[in-house]
Amino acid sequence: MPKVRTETRTRQHQQVKNQGVMFNTGLGQHILKNPLVVNGIIEKAALRPTDVVLEVGPGTGNMTVKLLEKAKKVVACELDGRLVAELQKRVQCTPMQTKLQILVGDVLKTELPFFDVCVANLPYQISSPFVFKLLLHRPFFRCAVLMFQREFAMRLVAKPGDKLYCRLSINTQLLARVDHLMKVGKNNFRPPPKVESSVVRIEPKNPPPPVNFQEWDGLVRIAFVRKNKTLNAGFKSTAVEQLLEKNYRIHCSVHSVVSTHTHQYSTSAVCIFTFWMWLGDLLLVNMSHYICLFLEQEIPADFSITKKIESVLQEAEFSEKRARSMDIDDFMV
Repeated sequence: MPKVRTETRTRQHQQVKNQGVMFNTGLGQHILKNPLVVNGIIEKAALRPTDVVLEVGPGTGNMTVKLLEKAKKVVACELDGRLVAELQKRVQCTPMQTKLQILVGDVLKTELPFFDVCVANLPYQISSPFVFKLLLHRPFFRCAVLMFQREFAMRLVAKPGDKLYCRLSINTQLLARVDHLMKVGKNNFRPPPKVESSVVRIEPKNPPPPVNFQEWDGLVRIAFVRKNKTLNAGFKSTAVEQLLEKNYRIHCSVHSVVSTHTHQYSTSAVCIFTFWMWLGDLLLVNMSHYICLFLEQEIPADFSITKKIESVLQEAEFSEKRARSMDIDDFMV
């Protein structure tokens, strides 16, 4: 008689029954179950009795109830209505009920309220967009203590020359101070994820650096496409040159400077000046020393944007540098 394997299925069913709710791992629902880790995260947040805390992904409320004991108010953002009901049930008819505000919906599409501290066990698939939503949030918050996938956390804190140093590293460190706090094993979650995790503390720089973040991101996006190549090689790619030429045409059009045809541009001194200032903003270098030099020059008939880009990189001493070993100060020379 063939053996019927029903034992495993029965155990799994019993486990789900004991949990009370089946977690959707597709939404990143991995509940932090170890109270020592929960207490460690809250301790690192250094909460004050007057703090308003933003928690993203509260799940069944293991961390939420401890936050409510420490803070003045907790604003919890949760996408899953089943977990919202579990959380409401957990604080119902307790003194903590009035201190809890629940926002139901996608945190990336939700307008964040005022808060002092953010504490979250994030769904890992929204890690990058949430970090930058947080860093661009105003008014400033004091700090954020967040759980990330281990590799993502290591990228956040990576330094120039590290293997994981990338565009995410330099963009985050431009806007904030980032520290790795602790490693968290997969067995501290229910159900356990397939990857290891880490807790990171993020403190936004206040005041922020005096740069246009969109221009900065445009620069590092190009530089880190091939971070092991020189910047000269990166900016010589056909796609980058076409993008810069297109943006240059738009810039001249906005400033009422008309180009003649594909390879010939207006000989107006204003046109060359505005081009250099625009490209200077893109590269985030001080272009003031070019003003006197180029206001008296006219664009030749054989003007080449390739040669101009190469000239700017050489003047800024960027040509032979590689993004993998450049820090924030290098990009802001």
